[in-house]
Amino acid sequence: MSEGRFSPAAFSSQIRALEQDQSGVNEEKQGGEQDFVRLSEDIRSYLAMPRGVTEDERRQYNEKLNRAVIGYTEEREQILAVIAERLLRQRIHELPGYQHPYSSLAEALFAEVIGLSVLELVLLNREGLEEIQVVGTRIFEVRDGSSRPSAYSFESEREVERIQQNLVLYNNDRFSPRKRWAEVMLRDGTRVTMTGYGYTSQPTLTLRFYTVRKFHLDALCEPQYGTMSREIRDMVLAVLKARFNVVVIGPTNSGKTHFIKAMIGELPDEERIITIEGRHEMMLRRDFPSKNTVEYEADEEDHLHHATQAFKLALRQSPQRIIHAEIRDEDANIYVRACTRGHSGSMTTVHANALEDVPEAIADMCMLDGRGMNPERLTKRIAEYVTQIGIEMRFVAGKRRVVRLAELGWANGEVRVREWAVFNETSGAWEYPYIPSPKAAARITAAEGALRAGYGESPKDGAAAP
Repeated sequence: MSEGRFSPAAFSSQIRALEQDQSGVNEEKQGGEQDFVRLSEDIRSYLAMPRGVTEDERRQYNEKLNRAVIGYTEEREQILAVIAERLLRQRIHELPGYQHPYSSLAEALFAEVIGLSVLELVLLNREGLEEIQVVGTRIFEVRDGSSRPSAYSFESEREVERIQQNLVLYNNDRFSPRKRWAEVMLRDGTRVTMTGYGYTSQPTLTLRFYTVRKFHLDALCEPQYGTMSREIRDMVLAVLKARFNVVVIGPTNSGKTHFIKAMIGELPDEERIITIEGRHEMMLRRDFPSKNTVEYEADEEDHLHHATQAFKLALRQSPQRIIHAEIRDEDANIYVRACTRGHSGSMTTVHANALEDVPEAIADMCMLDGRGMNPERLTKRIAEYVTQIGIEMRFVAGKRRVVRLAELGWANGEVRVREWAVFNETSGAWEYPYIPSPKAAARITAAEGALRAGYGESPKDGAAAP
């Protein structure tokens, strides 16, 4: 069979036809992707519109969006239904030229405007999951107090930024050149903190879940927690009944807030408790609905609603105990005054390396307001009246532990720490070096009628108590 002669003109014509066909396909594909982007923005704006007649209804709807974004099944199904209904009303079923791996266009849009990308794979295993930490494209999982690299990672930082934009948009917030961070707190205690370029070198996202619902000292003695021993529980109960002022120290995620809530759980419901926090984290009204509590959320950027103002109002609301989430520079003086003017039994946390450093650290904060105070007299006053009982917590041997429980005081011109209980990391058990001082013992006796058993033995080998 003879072959036809090669025709350059015919071959050129064929190439042009193929290029035109391919160009048409590419244009259709690009057009489909652009249509999807536009439709995504429409759906995102539609979801962000306020819904509800009252402020509470609108807040509940925003929270539903947030919960959908961070992986709660029921809320995700509800928001997917909202998207599907929106497409049905617009009579949009598919986008010509746009291919997606989902069973419907509604699911594809849900993945874009709500979905958490690879974080959804992390959320499939919620057992022991306390935090998800994202730095750039890297993901770290915090389970049972221990952080480890995740098996998953983002393909690009754009995916992280998309999730951030969804969260801030659904909270009527935004990233901008003047504000490159945002925080979201849900009613169930889940907290989301995010930062963007210009504030941190990479976009970050931290999801901290509310995972613990047992707030009793007995529960913390159980093997699954191992936070303290039964003897320490008895000590803490005596401290609460004697209305000592308590300070708790420890690094982030060491269990300070949980421990304070466990102590609050032991108090009579009729006791008037006022909490002052920068962000509602203790959630006493949620977990102790029958307690007589007032919860302040202070905003340090608003002079009408900062912590100092909250303290002034709190002192006029007949508090029996003041629970201050964390002593900071601005409100150190007023907390010290509250503890020394009749509001015994108050509790707080402070950043300090050891219990011995706590009174001086608080004194330094008090001195920042420029008042002419004698630092030694101030430190003595704090040690004797503000930080009467110190509790130090750390993550040790896979558990959040009370590593020291001590009585703080002042002697010979310095802070003295009398340890009632110490965790021995070598033996994995608690030791009880000293019994309470005569002054503390008398106070406990007056409050309880008699000392409880289990406060340890007197110092061995003739050791002198601090």
